[in-house]
Amino acid sequence: MNATDERWPALPYERLHETCETLRLWTQIVGKIRLVQSPWLNHSWHVPLYVSARGLTTSLIPYGGRAFDLSFDFLDHALVLQTSDGAVQRVTLKPRPVADFYRALMAALDEVGMHVHINEMPNEIADSVRFSEDRIHSAYDAECAQQLWRALVRIERVFAQFRTSFIGKCSPVHFFWGSFDLAVTRFSGRRAPPHPGNVPHLPDEVAREAYSHEVSSCGFWPGGNGIEFAAFYSYAYPEPEGFRAAKVQPAAALFSEPLGEFLLPYDAVRNAPDPESTLLAFLESTYAAAADAARWDRASLECTPGIPGVPRHVQ
Repeated sequence: MNATDERWPALPYERLHETCETLRLWTQIVGKIRLVQSPWLNHSWHVPLYVSARGLTTSLIPYGGRAFDLSFDFLDHALVLQTSDGAVQRVTLKPRPVADFYRALMAALDEVGMHVHINEMPNEIADSVRFSEDRIHSAYDAECAQQLWRALVRIERVFAQFRTSFIGKCSPVHFFWGSFDLAVTRFSGRRAPPHPGNVPHLPDEVAREAYSHEVSSCGFWPGGNGIEFAAFYSYAYPEPEGFRAAKVQPAAALFSEPLGEFLLPYDAVRNAPDPESTLLAFLESTYAAAADAARWDRASLECTPGIPGVPRHVQ
């Protein structure tokens, strides 16, 4: 393994955020292509991207009798379009306006005979403009993009391990392009009150379906919404009484009143003697805070953590 792969990379917000703003819009274009071609799956699980060995990918997308996938490659810095009948198209990732990226990707799809039309308005971003008109966001620092992806590779591994200790309903570890975060969500099995909606450029019916049941959700995002640092988060919906006052680990974790969720700065994990254990402590303690406050049936929902190659013991 390359020494670069063994370290948790630095993610300085002041250098990263402009590239992330552009990438967020580029991933929204790709994600919306998957959205319009895929049947609706509960909690919008048909739209996210997934961390891959080279970047982020859609997984397989149907198109009539054919299929294709779209993958951000942050090693060669290209968006790669591959079809089930062997066609390959590449869109170079470089500093360019969102409008130019949008046209290049749509031209690549047309070139392989896949004509897809999406809603051009970005989701979950206030004061946004149509993709084909956005000449404001154009930053792409190749090193920053690669460092963000390398961080996601490390984080995805810990999230996946955390997921193994829950046998109730649980989401995949997936990357939501609307909010530009990697997330995994556990469910109690009980219905939740209707979500209030009011998310910028997101239909209320989508938010209400996504939060139709009680959840404890955790994730990572590279900063934004007034938080000028990369951070892990954990929240409960609906928020049970006593949740925000719970004692969680590690000591660097805090509850953000404006966001209504626990936060743990990425650097507190990166600089810890054991980053993986530090992050797991945050995930497990904030989940326990949510589950205990909401009186989840934890004995029925949890199990021992998974071990590679060893089937889970069932009594």
